Amino acid sequence: MKQKLKEVLTVNTVLAAVLVLLAVAAFAGPGAVSVFSGEETAIYNIETEEKVVAFMVNVYWGTEYVQPYLELFKQEGVKVTFFLGGIWAKDNAQLIKAMQADGHEIGNHGYNHKLPTHISSDETRKEISTTDTIITEITGTKPKLYAPPAGDFNKETLKTARSLGYKTIMWSIDTIDWRDKDTEKIQNRVMKNLKPGAFVLMHPTANTLEALKSMISQIKEQGYTFKTVSEMLEI
Repeated sequence: MKQKLKEVLTVNTVLAAVLVLLAVAAFAGPGAVSVFSGEETAIYNIETEEKVVAFMVNVYWGTEYVQPYLELFKQEGVKVTFFLGGIWAKDNAQLIKAMQADGHEIGNHGYNHKLPTHISSDETRKEISTTDTIITEITGTKPKLYAPPAGDFNKETLKTARSLGYKTIMWSIDTIDWRDKDTEKIQNRVMKNLKPGAFVLMHPTANTLEALKSMISQIKEQGYTFKTVSEMLEI
């Protein structure tokens, strides 16, 4: 009897583990590389052999470079994911509509760049939901991706984002263009670390704009195609 009970418990444990893994896979998306277990995940890239890459442009500042970015992306046939700060979004509706019209994806980057682990869960919820409302009112579409400011998060952040209908997105390649005003450094960081399924983080800066002009060509020459983050995750 004890042996039979032990076998039943073992089977139930295995089944429970399988269900958890399936839940994580369903939430994160196919081939997604994430951290933390259970329902709370942050996604850094996808595992794939297909040569695809996603550009992530986080916007709180650099407004003067957003339109030139859009013009370059249109010229090159590149679609990206813009993660917008709410305080920026509320004053730049026309640029956001231009992003949407060009087929780019728009994600949530919080409202005022407050670090989630430095504020309460209620404040994090307000940061996300306020920006959600602003973007939805401008575009008519609710965002589904959240990029925490400065990449700062913990399990509670992920839980809060998930409860609001968001997947939390990080990156696998960082241009560090907010710090290094060097076109060559920015370009080299991307090209040296480029792999199928990469998420590349950048901001609207003069040096990044200059780097993008040759970077996009080099990436294409290596046989890569560009997708938005949601396209990469197939959601």
